[in-house]
Amino acid sequence: MDVGLKRELEEKVRSGERLTREDGIALYESDDLAWLGGLAHEVRTRKNGDVVHFNVNRHLNMTNVCTASCAYCSFQRKPGEKDAYTMRIEEAVKLAKAMESDNLTELHIVNGLHPNLPWRYYPRSLRELKAALPNVSLKAFTATEIHHFETISGMSASEILDELIDAGLESLTGGGAEIFDWEVRQHIVDHRTHWEDWSRIHRLAHEKGLKTPCTMLYGHIEEPRHRVDHVLRLRELQDETGGFQVFIPLRYQHDFVDVKDGKVRNRLQARTQMATGAEALKTFAVSRLLFDNVPHVKVFWVMHGVQTAQLALQHGADDMDGSVVEYKITHDADNFGTPNKLTREDLLDLIRDAGFRPVERNTRYEIIREYEGPDPARRETPQPMRV
Repeated sequence: MDVGLKRELEEKVRSGERLTREDGIALYESDDLAWLGGLAHEVRTRKNGDVVHFNVNRHLNMTNVCTASCAYCSFQRKPGEKDAYTMRIEEAVKLAKAMESDNLTELHIVNGLHPNLPWRYYPRSLRELKAALPNVSLKAFTATEIHHFETISGMSASEILDELIDAGLESLTGGGAEIFDWEVRQHIVDHRTHWEDWSRIHRLAHEKGLKTPCTMLYGHIEEPRHRVDHVLRLRELQDETGGFQVFIPLRYQHDFVDVKDGKVRNRLQARTQMATGAEALKTFAVSRLLFDNVPHVKVFWVMHGVQTAQLALQHGADDMDGSVVEYKITHDADNFGTPNKLTREDLLDLIRDAGFRPVERNTRYEIIREYEGPDPARRETPQPMRV
């Protein structure tokens, strides 16, 4: 990137001028990651200071049975297939109760698109989970699942959301987005929920007062222009509704031979290499710079590894996803030694070690507790990049 264009982009960012599609593509073409990260860090610091948010959450996947066979997915199983499972609601509640210790604040629920479970299973599961865990926020279901519920129930998404909210739903999850551009999407997704329905369902959720996350699956067969297009679609919807709290870039994962049945379920990996750490950091930085109307950018450490997650905090991210435990959707795919669990103390140490001040939040990004930052008495104490 020539010096003149760099200066022009810097001036736009520092004056608060919105970046264009062409600007986003130009940023991806830059090979100066230090410059790019520093510019994104200016924006995250302007929005969130020296804070890194985190929460104490657990993931619950009540079934891996799914009608779809998305090319990248290693989680789904077909009915009757080895390792296919569906929990009774009582089992799900028992498992969730076992996760309650350590001041859990959020339960994150995502499932396969089960062909035979009745619609009533889903609101009933939320009601019973909420009764068992009254102080835990229920962040549940992708827009793809809500679209599936329309099919199996004959109800509209608006009616479905009303019933789920009444049952205790506090937020949708951000999944099902992948990459919205059809040029890519037709090769990676095997379900009916594309941009039109995904955006329709999140728009409805926002109208009903829910705040939701949004995501992007990157590092597979897409190109930077597809990532830019994806973010700009979300940015336009955010202009309309203001309902997105956080943007979460998710790194696509390669599969490994499943030791239980000898299968490799990821049909993309023969022609993909996964994003490098540098590409991940560039994606966080460009996303932070383009997505000017969303307050937070989250790094999901399970998909990036702990060290890259720490570096992402210097490249635009201000949230490190919580303690998690048993994130089956990724851990059924990866074999990189990423831990299943980080405790609250682990997260505090990682955030401080990256030079930031930890703040524990709930699902709605309300502050639960603020913690001390890095010890200033430490020799060579880490510090965020200066702006």
